[in-house]
Amino acid sequence: MIVHAGTEILFFERNPAKHRHFMAACESEETYNYGQTMRLFFIPVFLFCSAFLSPRASAYVATLGNSTQNVTFTGMGANAQSDGQSHVTWGSCVFDGTNTKCTVSAPYTSTGLGGGGTITLLITYPGNGPAPLTATSLSPGNNLVNLSLTAGSFLTTLTENGGTTVNFYEAPNWNFTFTNYSCTGVGVASCAVGQVGLTPNATITGEITGTFDTTPVIPALSVISASSFGGFSAVAPGTWMEIYGQNLATVLSQNWAGSDFNGDTAPTAVGGTSVTIGGQPAFIDFVSPGQVNAQVPSGVASGLQPVVVTTAGGSNLPYVIQVNATEPGLLAPAPFNFPAGQYAGAVFPGVTPVTFVLPPGALGGVPSKRAKPGDIISFYGIGFGNVTPNIPAGQIVTQSNNLSANFQVSFAGVPATVSYSGLNGGYLGLYLFNVVVPNVAASDTVPVTFSLGGNPGTQTLLVAIQN
Repeated sequence: MIVHAGTEILFFERNPAKHRHFMAACESEETYNYGQTMRLFFIPVFLFCSAFLSPRASAYVATLGNSTQNVTFTGMGANAQSDGQSHVTWGSCVFDGTNTKCTVSAPYTSTGLGGGGTITLLITYPGNGPAPLTATSLSPGNNLVNLSLTAGSFLTTLTENGGTTVNFYEAPNWNFTFTNYSCTGVGVASCAVGQVGLTPNATITGEITGTFDTTPVIPALSVISASSFGGFSAVAPGTWMEIYGQNLATVLSQNWAGSDFNGDTAPTAVGGTSVTIGGQPAFIDFVSPGQVNAQVPSGVASGLQPVVVTTAGGSNLPYVIQVNATEPGLLAPAPFNFPAGQYAGAVFPGVTPVTFVLPPGALGGVPSKRAKPGDIISFYGIGFGNVTPNIPAGQIVTQSNNLSANFQVSFAGVPATVSYSGLNGGYLGLYLFNVVVPNVAASDTVPVTFSLGGNPGTQTLLVAIQN
């Protein structure tokens, strides 16, 4: 499984061409380039595992002929999983004064799109030193490897016989075999990528043949609700979810733009990637080969529902996730997880710059102060269910509304007055809760709990209070 660094869901102002990264732990109301491959905050775990097998739809699996360049794997020894790890030397490399570009190409036939053509794998990295490329075999003696590049980028291009070119930016799923190969440092019987990888300084050199699979893959434990709002193992209609895997897009990274919207309605496809949940189209705000962020459509029924990502390379085997009527989570970003505990992403409304309810100076560069009894502070959330009047998923909120279920919040067990609860105007799927701080003892670790419709939330959160 390729794990990408984590992210927070973007919520857009009424002008969707302007990206407002609400989480704001580093930018605070500034425009944020959400299209970066690496995210600000890492998601250490995925919390859900459930999938069933069915035939792949429109799989794009290419069978390769001999490549035009040799590739050399030099063994680096076993890693912690006792797999073979190798340094890879690519053929046909050219330094242009800034970057080195290495190319391997081969003919292919395919039962998927186009039927066949030429496949080209281009690796680009800064400088003119050795390629920072490694390959880890899935098991000793195996020729199936995972490629990784510590600096630079992959670009895989499939040019079909009919002339259509499709780009895939993820490290491909190669099933390597070799022709005219030779090995040094290991016996002939052990002449395989995996075995060479287990033997430091052993090498295997040859032409690549085999298969290339661009079908989207969602591994186990790889779909969660938005990570900064709890990262739960289940989702709800209208909530935001994060999907992780391989081959999830044929663009390096792309987030929605104003031109993708139809009036106030968000797009259901970005960069050629679309998602369905329970057979219904989701609303897409970001895609990359390893991550897709989507809003769950309103009409999805409760229960186990399949998640399917579709690109030019096909569709994944359906990944099943639990859908509940509600799956509430308050904003609690990972950078606010201090030794004392996880703090809520509560703010003082109307204060510029955005100021969080945290111990002063708790996080460098982030304005923060303690709240006082009687202050109104704002919490944000996702997955809290229906509002009145109804505003379906995928719609920028343009009218006043109120949360249908009863929302209650307490500070150190003392109930607070909630002056507003509902979807936040100008955004999609983002709930706003304005709360009057009750009279509680001063502390930098005041626990905050909430309930929705009488059911307690599952997050354990803190705020800082002074008297």
